[in-house]
Amino acid sequence: MTSTRKRIDRRELMRLASAAIASLSTIAAADAAPAPRLVLVHGRSQQGLDPAALKVEWMNTLQKGAQAIGKVIPADLDVAFPYYGDMLEQLSREFDIPLTSDIHTRGGPVQDEFLAFQAQVAESIRESAGVTDAQVDTEYGTNPKPRGPLNWEWVQAILRAVDKHGGGMSQSALEIFTRDVFLYTTRAGVRDEIDRIVAATLTEQPTMVVGHSLGSVVAYSVLVTDRRALRVPLYVTVGCPLGIRAIRDQFRPLQFPVPVKSWYNAFDTRDVVALNPLDRSNFPVNPDIVNYSSVKNQTDNRHGIVGYLNDGEVAKQILTALGAA
Repeated sequence: MTSTRKRIDRRELMRLASAAIASLSTIAAADAAPAPRLVLVHGRSQQGLDPAALKVEWMNTLQKGAQAIGKVIPADLDVAFPYYGDMLEQLSREFDIPLTSDIHTRGGPVQDEFLAFQAQVAESIRESAGVTDAQVDTEYGTNPKPRGPLNWEWVQAILRAVDKHGGGMSQSALEIFTRDVFLYTTRAGVRDEIDRIVAATLTEQPTMVVGHSLGSVVAYSVLVTDRRALRVPLYVTVGCPLGIRAIRDQFRPLQFPVPVKSWYNAFDTRDVVALNPLDRSNFPVNPDIVNYSSVKNQTDNRHGIVGYLNDGEVAKQILTALGAA
């Protein structure tokens, strides 16, 4: 009898010990829970800049947005800032596609393809910004050449009209923007190089992603093509041009990124690059993208990242997803 009781006691002790070890393991796992992650994907025209300084600027601006709503950024936040500015500039030089204002004669097939793309983007922006045909005609003047996408002078006239009457981005900035977006969306080698830089900062750990301008297009490309088990509780796009038909069509068939649980798109209605909301008319995906159109971007062209991340509602969405207090 005594021997049996001892065996039972030993079994009970082993059970209790195992339970204690399991409990301690659970506590240790909770204590070792990974810090919340945030990936910030910048737009174009960042070449030659210091990535560390850019990251600080983004986070300082987000901090202002947080302060506006009485929140703080988690102290243990793991922030990644994939920098592709110099790579994009290098690839732009290698493809050597002239800006519209530098074109004076009929070029080859690539130049014609770019002009057609830029004309589509310019026309979409013109319509959304409320720039009239008459205002474009004024810019074109008495030029006898037929109006059309392969007529670089006609495309320039549209861009000048948008510059003067669209209330935002300059002709030069629009030309460079469309050139860089054309390269990224139509040249697989360019897209692969840029996507690789951004994808390298994503892991299978839950990660919030914020994309600005061209960066919102890059992040979208990565999120719909990456085959890893990524987990993105919230994807935030600001100043996003995916609602422009010429850009959107490069990603057909359109799809809601599988790793993304929720997509929040914020824009200023005066931002000519992001005038179209990502709704059923401009970017039909399932589930619907949440659009927020009340941003009042204070930057000169209404498109700068500083004028987006300091918006209280944008900051609220980001910080809530990060579990900020």
